Amino acid sequence: MIFLIAAVLVALDQLTKALAVVFLKGQPSFILWEGVFQLTFVTNKGAAFSILQNQRWVFIVVSLLAMGLLIWMLARKMFCGKLLLTSLCLILAGGVGNLIDRIALGYVVDFFDFCLINFAIFNVADVFITCGAVGLCLAVLLNKGGVVRERLPKRFQK
Repeated sequence: MIFLIAAVLVALDQLTKALAVVFLKGQPSFILWEGVFQLTFVTNKGAAFSILQNQRWVFIVVSLLAMGLLIWMLARKMFCGKLLLTSLCLILAGGVGNLIDRIALGYVVDFFDFCLINFAIFNVADVFITCGAVGLCLAVLLNKGGVVRERLPKRFQK
C-alpha cells in the first residue's frame, strides 16, 4: 500500500510540474497573493537553494542509491509505526519525483515562490521531502514507531 501511495504522490508531483511548464514557462510570475506568494517557473540544476549547480550525475547516483535502499527496507518491512511509514512514503515520493526530472530533463522544475521572505523557489516533491523529514524527526523524537528489531541482524539489536 505504501508504494501505491508513493506512486500517486509522484504522479501528482509530475502533473504539477507539467502544468508549470505549460502555463508558467516563459511567462512572468503569476501572483496569487501580492508580495507574499506567487508561481514562478525556474529550473534548478543543483540541490536545495541551488547549491552544487551542474552536479547532475552526483544527484542521480546519490538519489538512486538512497531511494533504492529505502524501497528495499520498506519492502522488507523493516519499519513500523504510522508516522514513520507516512514520513518515509513522503520522502520516497519526493525523492523519486525530483529524480525523474533530473534523469529526464537534466534539471528540476520549481515554481512555488514565497517572495515575502525571499525563500528558495520549490516544487511539490520538495514539499513532500520536507514534510517527510519533519515527520521522521518527530517519529524519532516521540519514539513513534521504529525499526522492526526482529528483522535486524543481532549486532544491531539492543
